[in-house]
Amino acid sequence: MAGRSALAGCGVGLATLFGGCAGGRPGASVSGGGTPPVLVQQLAWFDAARQRSVPVTLYLADTAAGRRAAPQRAAQKVAILNHGYGSSATAYSFLARLLVAHGYVVASVQHELPGDAPLPPASAHLYQDRLPSWERGAANILFVRRQLRRTRPRLDYRHLLLLGHSHGGDMVALLAGRQPRLAAAVITLDNRRVPLPRRRHPRMLTLRSSDQPADPGVLPSAAEQRRFRMRVVPLPATLHNDMWDGASPAQQAEMSRVIAAFLGEPTGR
Repeated sequence: MAGRSALAGCGVGLATLFGGCAGGRPGASVSGGGTPPVLVQQLAWFDAARQRSVPVTLYLADTAAGRRAAPQRAAQKVAILNHGYGSSATAYSFLARLLVAHGYVVASVQHELPGDAPLPPASAHLYQDRLPSWERGAANILFVRRQLRRTRPRLDYRHLLLLGHSHGGDMVALLAGRQPRLAAAVITLDNRRVPLPRRRHPRMLTLRSSDQPADPGVLPSAAEQRRFRMRVVPLPATLHNDMWDGASPAQQAEMSRVIAAFLGEPTGR
C-alpha cells in the first residue's frame, strides 16, 4: 500500500485530502516533463444510493477538443485511477499526465474519506477482513463510470482502462475478476492481496516492486503468463512506496515506459 508516507510527502492529512498536492485549483492547467498541458478539475460527486461522497480529480487535455466535441477527432478513452491506502487521488499525477498524452480522460478517485474506519491490520483472516474495503472501492469505480457516462457521453467507454496502486490495485483486480467485460485493460502497481484474474480479457499488466512480495496466488505463474498473455514486470530499483509522484525522475520514467509500451500493444494480440 502507498502508506502514510505518501500523504506526508504531499504535506496533507485526511482533513485536507481533497485539495491534494498535485491537483491544483479547479480548472487549473498543469504540465511538466514535456507533456502537453493538462486540465485538472475537482468533482464533488455524491452516490445517493450509498449515501457516500465520491470526490474525483479529473485530468484531461487542455485543448478545445478536450472540453467540447470535435467532429473529426476520435473519442477520448477513459481511465479510472485508484490510489493506494493512505494516499490520495492527486498523488499520481505523473501517471495521469502520461495517460492524457495517450488519449485518455483520467478520473482519479478519492476512496478514503475523513471518518472512515481504518483498514484492518494484517491477520490470519486478512482477505476477508479487507474485502469490504475493496468492495467499497469497486462500488466507487462503478459509480464514477456511471457518472462519467451521464456527464460526458461522447467519451469512449468501450476501451476503459482501470489502474491502481497497492490497495487500489486490489480493488481493480477484484472488480476485473467479477466483471471481466467491464474494462478493456487493467494495470496494477504492486497489488498484493487480490489474485489477478487468469483470463485474456481484460488485457493485464502488473508492475512489481523490489521489496513487497505478493501473497501466494496473486500473481500468475510463468505458464499462466504465457497462456493468458499477462505482463508481469519487476522493477528492481523501485520500492512499493515509490510508486507515486514521490518517485524519483528515473523511477517515474521507467514506470512510464513500461505502461506506454503496454498501451501501445495491439488490442487483438
